[in-house]
Amino acid sequence: MTIWNIGLALLLSYLVGSIPFGWLVVKIASGKDIRTVESGRTGGTNAMRAAGFLAGLFTAGLDVLKGISTAWIAGWLVPGNDWVKVAAALLAIIGHNYSVFLIEKTTHGRVRLGGGAGGAPCLGGAVAVGGPVMFLILPLAALVFVLIGYASVTTISVAVLAMMISIIQAAFFGLPWLYVAYGFVAIGIVLWALRPNLKRLREGTERVVGLRAYLRKRQAEKSTSQPK
Repeated sequence: MTIWNIGLALLLSYLVGSIPFGWLVVKIASGKDIRTVESGRTGGTNAMRAAGFLAGLFTAGLDVLKGISTAWIAGWLVPGNDWVKVAAALLAIIGHNYSVFLIEKTTHGRVRLGGGAGGAPCLGGAVAVGGPVMFLILPLAALVFVLIGYASVTTISVAVLAMMISIIQAAFFGLPWLYVAYGFVAIGIVLWALRPNLKRLREGTERVVGLRAYLRKRQAEKSTSQPK
C-alpha cells in the first residue's frame, strides 16, 4: 500500500503542478492564448505582459500555491516521508514547466509540453519543504528583480535562495540535510528551462526590467532631448 501511496502522491504533485493557471487567467482576462505572447511561457511575468499586472499577480500567487500544496499531498498520502516530500515539491516544478495539459506540436512536427520557467512553484515548494521561513525568498527575489533587472535571473535566484536558506536551517536549526537537495535540484530544473534566456544574457540581448529598465529609459530620453 505504501508504494501505491508514494506513486499517487508523486503523480498528484505533478498533475497539480501542471495546472496552467497562467493560460487560464490570461484567457479569462483578455481572451488571449498566453503561449502566443512574448516568451510563450505561462508564468506570472508573461501573464502580466499578456493581460496586465493583476493577471500576473493572480498567476504568480496560484503558481506558488501549486508548490505549497505538495506538502498537503505528501503529508496526507505518505506522512513523515522526507524523500517523498522533496520529490513531490520538485515534481510540481516539473509539472509547471512541462504541463501535460499544454501538449502542442512544434513547427517541425514534434510534440512538446508547454509551461513556465518554475520560479513561483519553486518558491511554493520551498515553503512546503522548509516551512514559512522560506517566504523570506519573496522580498529577496523582489530585490534582485528591481536591482538586477532580469526576470530570468530573478527566477534562478528563487532556487538559489531556497538552497541557501535550507543550508542555514540544516546547519543551525536541525532541518534535515535532505531538504538542501530540493534547492540544488530545483536550480538545475530552472536553469534547464531558462536556456534561451541564459544564451541572451551571454549575448547581452536579454530584456531588462525593473529599476535598470527605468534608468535606461531615462538615459535614452535624456540623450534624445539634448540639442545636437
